Amino acid sequence: MNDTILEMSEITKFFPGVKVLDNVNLRVKTGEIHALVGENGAGKSTLMNILSGIYPYGSYTGVIKFNGKECRFKGIKDSEKEGIVIIHQELALIPYLSIAENMFIGNERANAGIIDWDKTHIQSVELLRKVGLNEKSDTLIKNVGVGKQQLVEIAKALGKDVKLLILDEPTAALNEEESNNLLKLLLELKNDGITSILISHKLNEISSVADSITIIRDGSTIETLIKGTDSISEDRIIKGMVGRELVDRYPKGFAKIGKVFFEIQDWNVFDPIIDGKKVIKNVSINVKKGEIVGISGLMGSGRTELAMSVFGRSYGRHITGKLIKDGKEITLHNVKEAIDNGIAYVTEDRKTSGLILIDDIKWNTTLARLDKISRNQVIDDNKEINAVEQYRKKLNIKSSSILQKVGNLSGGNQQKVVLSKWIFSDPDVLILDEPTRGIDVGAKYEIYTLINQLAQEGKSIIVISSELPEILGICNRIYVMNEGRIVGELNREDASQEAIMRCIMKSNREVV
Repeated sequence: MNDTILEMSEITKFFPGVKVLDNVNLRVKTGEIHALVGENGAGKSTLMNILSGIYPYGSYTGVIKFNGKECRFKGIKDSEKEGIVIIHQELALIPYLSIAENMFIGNERANAGIIDWDKTHIQSVELLRKVGLNEKSDTLIKNVGVGKQQLVEIAKALGKDVKLLILDEPTAALNEEESNNLLKLLLELKNDGITSILISHKLNEISSVADSITIIRDGSTIETLIKGTDSISEDRIIKGMVGRELVDRYPKGFAKIGKVFFEIQDWNVFDPIIDGKKVIKNVSINVKKGEIVGISGLMGSGRTELAMSVFGRSYGRHITGKLIKDGKEITLHNVKEAIDNGIAYVTEDRKTSGLILIDDIKWNTTLARLDKISRNQVIDDNKEINAVEQYRKKLNIKSSSILQKVGNLSGGNQQKVVLSKWIFSDPDVLILDEPTRGIDVGAKYEIYTLINQLAQEGKSIIVISSELPEILGICNRIYVMNEGRIVGELNREDASQEAIMRCIMKSNREVV
């Protein structure tokens, strides 16, 4: 019996002016969890889009064999017919349809062209139970969290009689508990005979569940490591990904910390939809010049809501409290006033709120401060091009040119464009919300180095992150949030994952 379910041989793919895949080879065994790792822009998602038919046969060269048969997929329907199902990092669910409707859209349970709703809901419940999701099948997708939406996507795949499940960064937007539950589910699916390809930048997750790991760098296959045969460590994987050893994942900062520069005092924010629901409760924090202050907490603790409400009241209503910058109270009614007062906010959702995906790098970079590259309200093209080229080089944005559409960049390079935009706005206070979500370890290091450089320039920086090692690695001081309140403040030398969790657990007991 052939134990290989998938072989991709000498896959080569070009985008205009760029070779994104160069004779890539991938071999996946039946019933295994096979991890695919590499830096942003290495070609991982492109390779999986070829496999699933999103990039059809004829748009690439090379051979795909699935279950021993050569496949020439013309579209995603062709690959799904063979049992190959891909779940993208950006979930393809429709918010105002129910779980059941989403699970069987395009794969309807119908008789003579009429949908059998009883059968649809019965099968939905069965599949939801299989993935461990205790939700009613008629619940609207918009009313469940991202972690549960991931499970809906997997249940949807199981409804298509999946043989090979491809997951692209499935835990990027999940908290630790949700991530662990998803990984346990992958192991259960493996026991049921389902093969998985897992794309992830979280190397600890890969090391714990993957049977094989294929490393791709700059569009080429570097090596495949087999658990139980090869010596697998995070350091070895990183070296394969970036082409060098990364001795310290968090560069040392040497910024001189000055006086308190920015303060949020007695800040209260109410939910914009639910009457009477207070989301932020009497929050007071400060950040000094040259200081990197972290805000840690579980998802839903109010960190993003705090940041957005401060940034020109982008979130919430009935907002009260004071903002004090350099000793003077400031009032920010909208985003423009926030920018004019030297406040910048890098959103956690780069695709929806951070970038205009159909526009190019140049336009996205200068958009927040067009006055810097204009004369008498007319844009100076040469000045704009020179400025954007500098940021492209400074942040090592991998692209064909500054005229490349941002939507065609990898996630890590998109994140660098968002950072370029707000650094170009020349802020005094920079709020970074999940600045390294869904990007690789090499790109993370580059962003950490940039954050340190900004601190050395005297910027006041606030970092929100769900990754505790990241908060501990780059911040001088850490505030802990829980249920809309500040429940702890830790200096760098006193901070640890245990200390942060103790603050959260203590506040939970006090509420009870």
